[in-house]
Amino acid sequence: MDFGRILVVDDHETIRNMISRQLMQQGHDVTCVANGKDALALLRIQNFDLVLLDMVMPEVDGAMVLRVIKHDPHLSDLPVVIISGDTNIEHVVTCIQMGAEDYLFKPFNPLLLQTKVSVSLAKKRLQDQERRQRAELERQIAERAVELERSEERYALAARGANDGLWDWDVPNNHLFLSTRWKSMLGYRDEDIGNNPQEWMHLIHPDDQELFKVRLAAHFRRLLDSFEHEYRIRNYDGSYRWVLCRGLAVWDENDQVLRIAGSQTDISLRRAAEQQLQHDALHDLLTGLPNRGLFLDRLERAITISRRHPERRFAVLFIDLDRFKTINDSLGHTAGDQLLIAVAQRILGCLRPSDTVARIGGDEFTILIEDIADFQMIQAIVERIHASIAEPIQLGGHRTISTASIGVTTSDLQYTSATEMIRDADTAMYHAKMGGKARHVIFTPAMHAQAMEKLQMESDLRGALGAGELRLHYQPIMSLEHGTVIGFEALIRWQHPQRGLLYPGAFLDIAEETGLIVPISWWVLRTSCLEASNWQREFPGDPPLSVNVNLSARLFAEPSIVDQIADVLAESGIPPSSLKLELIEHSLMTLSNQTSDVLRRIREMGVQLCIDDFGTGYSSLSYLHSFPVSTLKIDRSFINRMGPLGEQGEIVQTIIGLARTLNLDVVAEGIETEQQYQQLRDLQCGLGQGLLFAPGLDSEGVRALLSNAREADRSRP
Repeated sequence: MDFGRILVVDDHETIRNMISRQLMQQGHDVTCVANGKDALALLRIQNFDLVLLDMVMPEVDGAMVLRVIKHDPHLSDLPVVIISGDTNIEHVVTCIQMGAEDYLFKPFNPLLLQTKVSVSLAKKRLQDQERRQRAELERQIAERAVELERSEERYALAARGANDGLWDWDVPNNHLFLSTRWKSMLGYRDEDIGNNPQEWMHLIHPDDQELFKVRLAAHFRRLLDSFEHEYRIRNYDGSYRWVLCRGLAVWDENDQVLRIAGSQTDISLRRAAEQQLQHDALHDLLTGLPNRGLFLDRLERAITISRRHPERRFAVLFIDLDRFKTINDSLGHTAGDQLLIAVAQRILGCLRPSDTVARIGGDEFTILIEDIADFQMIQAIVERIHASIAEPIQLGGHRTISTASIGVTTSDLQYTSATEMIRDADTAMYHAKMGGKARHVIFTPAMHAQAMEKLQMESDLRGALGAGELRLHYQPIMSLEHGTVIGFEALIRWQHPQRGLLYPGAFLDIAEETGLIVPISWWVLRTSCLEASNWQREFPGDPPLSVNVNLSARLFAEPSIVDQIADVLAESGIPPSSLKLELIEHSLMTLSNQTSDVLRRIREMGVQLCIDDFGTGYSSLSYLHSFPVSTLKIDRSFINRMGPLGEQGEIVQTIIGLARTLNLDVVAEGIETEQQYQQLRDLQCGLGQGLLFAPGLDSEGVRALLSNAREADRSRP
């Protein structure tokens, strides 16, 4: 930040004190006056770097002060920032036309005041520096004009070529003049460098000398209109800085160079800025690692080398952090950034200097391992990475442990494209994640075929809803005590045009990953409620037939979920109590407090909530109390393994007892045998479903089942 002497002119003491206090806190030297007359008097005897001027003041107003300042040759360069409560844009334009540097409306934001003051001071500093440099340059030119024998010619050359340090080379006599500024910018005194051009050449960086001489010779031969070259030159302390050298030559009647004169400008800061921009363009700003662009470039080079020298084997690793989103959401983005930085450093610590690790986005990293001797070498590196990432780390006061899923592919598959190699490593990583996380998988061509098949399935699924390919089947839910149908669970099917009828296991995971589950779920809810409305009209009962619909946890991110459920109920006309929404047990553990409120609002509508696959997730009395659940559905795995005296029978009995204690209904899923049916009745399980009663039925099958049940009831005495 530039610090300066600032004069504050305002007739309101409160505003003067507030501005003065803010500016002094930033390190500025502040003087305050209450009127324009005192301000002009002070400006004539003291030097200031900036004036903050109120426009509306008694006697001598701000406009008069501004006019005097800009017409005084000693004050005209002094920047003035107008501070006024007048928001008339014409007055603002008038002030700018009179020479004001900027305009700040009252009341002003302290940060805006700080910004405008800093910018104004910085501009003044640059203008002052430019004036001093111009004065020094003019002094040097005037000094040399007196010394040079051919004053008029040399002065013209210096004026045309000079920018910073001046130089003049008498080529026939091999005599070089270097100005004091030329030498001082490099840290040399006048006597440190003589008048032999070779002394200049020896200061040029060895790598830059040849091109310097080539461009100079090209200008001497008139192949270039002027000499201009950027190069590194040695400072007095032995370091190098970047300079821009410009010059123009003079020839005699035989096209022989008589002399060349010009300037040398220090461009180190510009070069450093350019190098930083180039670095930022190729590196991740958070971790400092190479980014995707730089990684692709190095990988393409490795592929090219491997094609010419197959023995130069290499591998690509694709790393994705497990549970990163959970950490980021729970501990905050700052903690997430800290984790990414720590992981980047840990990965670097597991590699050789010749290896390349890049952050290509989010929590994904890629590694290029070149010159691998054998597979055991890759295995060792991967195991080191797993161990290093898994070490505990403190994030926001919390001790956190992270793991990673890693996909690996090697040059043995003879890749021709860097993007294909990264794609296959990514595919292998996905298999590692699906296999349980915190592990690594080596890519095989079969994985690519699976990935392409999955991609095709995703594409087909996107069109399935609009093409009318989705179907609903309904499995009856029975009263085990009376053997009657009390409702149905809606089961989705996909009538694929090429693959035939597909069950949920073939496509619901893809729907969840892509977000297609949201529109599909709303379609299932609406369609099944409309179907239930038809059942209730055609087969009335007390209570009316109900319908169970599985609900994805993704729907709770929908802000209008409660309203949409209400709209479906209104459209179908079924009582809210006839709709039972099923949630998978483990998804309940991921729901937020806000989602808990949504569930309560749904329950208050009269809609019932069921926990599906109960017993397979994080069974806990706490969430049974936290969420307004009405029904537990015992997972089919417990029913299938249930024996007369077996352990699973005791588990089922415990769940039924728990539900009875909490006044919840119980549905046993997957009943397939009479023995299971009888045992569940003995345990006083109220409801059940499974192949013993009926599979999933289409609409006609449901009507046939209900019609047969009605006829059976009528035939009973």
